Amino acid sequence: MKKGEIYEGIIEKVDFPNKGRIIIDGRTVTVKNGIPGQKVRFLINKKRGDRLEGRLLEVLEKSPLEKREPVCSIFPACGGCMYQTMEYEDQLNMKAEQVKNLLDKVIVNAGQVDEDGSPDYMFEGIKGSPMEFAYRNKMEFSFGDEYKDGPLALGLHKKGSTYDVLNAYDCKLVHEDMTKILQCVGEYFRSRNVSYYKKMQHVGYLRHLLLRRANTTGEILVNLVTTSQEEHDLEPLKEELLALPLEGEIVGFLHIINDALSDMVQSDETRILYGKDYFYEEILGLKFKVTPFSFFQPNSYGAEVLYNTAREYIGDTKDMTVFDLYSGTGTISQILSPVAKKVIGVEIVEEAVQAAKENAELNGIDNCRFIAGDVLKVIDEIEEKPDFIVLDPPRDGIHPKALPKIRDSFRCERIVYISCKPTSLARDILEFSKGGYHVKRVCCVDMFPNTVHVETVVLLSQQKPDDTIEIDLDLDELDATSAELKATYQEIKDYVLKEFGLKVSSLYISQVKRKCGIEVGENYNLPKSENARVPQCPKEKEDAIKAALKYYAMI
Repeated sequence: MKKGEIYEGIIEKVDFPNKGRIIIDGRTVTVKNGIPGQKVRFLINKKRGDRLEGRLLEVLEKSPLEKREPVCSIFPACGGCMYQTMEYEDQLNMKAEQVKNLLDKVIVNAGQVDEDGSPDYMFEGIKGSPMEFAYRNKMEFSFGDEYKDGPLALGLHKKGSTYDVLNAYDCKLVHEDMTKILQCVGEYFRSRNVSYYKKMQHVGYLRHLLLRRANTTGEILVNLVTTSQEEHDLEPLKEELLALPLEGEIVGFLHIINDALSDMVQSDETRILYGKDYFYEEILGLKFKVTPFSFFQPNSYGAEVLYNTAREYIGDTKDMTVFDLYSGTGTISQILSPVAKKVIGVEIVEEAVQAAKENAELNGIDNCRFIAGDVLKVIDEIEEKPDFIVLDPPRDGIHPKALPKIRDSFRCERIVYISCKPTSLARDILEFSKGGYHVKRVCCVDMFPNTVHVETVVLLSQQKPDDTIEIDLDLDELDATSAELKATYQEIKDYVLKEFGLKVSSLYISQVKRKCGIEVGENYNLPKSENARVPQCPKEKEDAIKAALKYYAMI
């Protein structure tokens, strides 16, 4: 295979995040933006050693999983919700399998396996979002054109492009109120021939439309983001917006000035043209003040599922000091506060910390303390020691220098890790395993239906001697001429693996030896605690071990 060549093939499976695997002549090619079972045409665009990547050109045949029609007019050009032609249950199953495959590999590599060499942890599947569509409470739309020098467009970027913008007047990820506002704003500026900001030339006026809508109250913030290069009368637009027949209510219309060269939505100056610059949203009975740039879960309904799952994994925190690292606006901290002695949240973004303090005061919570700073530095300065740690890091996971500090400085018995990127999670789990932590429970939560993203909640537990089977071998009880010394335990394991393809433990070997009347020492391989469960050797492995004992003339 060479770069530039075009092939056809069937996507065998899709790994996270949206990496389709196609096998051609025994070689695997990674092609993004597909669905398992699709027959596609693709171009080889990258070749690095044995690694091949292709760019999807065309879907030749639909996947058997595509059981419904697209729900919006710009699918699949947009790329925002690639899985919308799949039934939601199939989406959930695929995401759960993606996460499990990732974690299985890293957990086996960490040595956390059962007697059969399989990953030894509890995978509890995936929980879906209460709403599959219209779940997003925040959306950033861009101004631009669908093609070079075309008419003004307002919507979402075309898949694979940072320039082309598609009109998203029927986007199904947001409430219909948002699409009505989007259409109103787009038509207003298009009819007046107002320019949009061109990122390469750094000229133009219109940049973004940032919309936020509280799912529980229906309150809406409209944030128009422009440069300062032009001046336009926005009073008529305000009147048109307030006259829209909406289910919710616009409580604030803001004009945000942004002259930064980057395409990130930010504010050099904010002008309130109507109402206020915030609203309140509720999650699990707590109120949170949301401003244009607040860090807040984009799916309020899914957030309740996520936080309930995390709370279940956290368990009883009575009289405990809890560290909520990467705490954002303090949602988890406040959810834990009623059942903890003290909660300390650490977050690097000062605006988020200020919001967390305001929200705690709003909810009458007085046992939460929020610290603004880098987790890497702050954990060295906090005098308190945590009994429990909650981690909810950004997409790239925990900083590689911070993770060993968190792991080794506190030695907490349990840690709950909430991840929005399974690949980062897998990397961090391997690092935690080096400090004696094992994965106990894992559950996925689908916060973003129809997209490639998925959240994962993991319970990590520090392994202690009582968690393992203790070997107590008294050498004085052994007769050097006995059959016991004719073969070591490792030799028996190697023989069974070679001849029968089975992995057996020292515990199973000692059990079979006892059955065959071979002395192994009174306390050998007995559990330390009286009520510990001792696994019994399966019949197939017992027969294989007996064959090894016969081979070494021990029976």
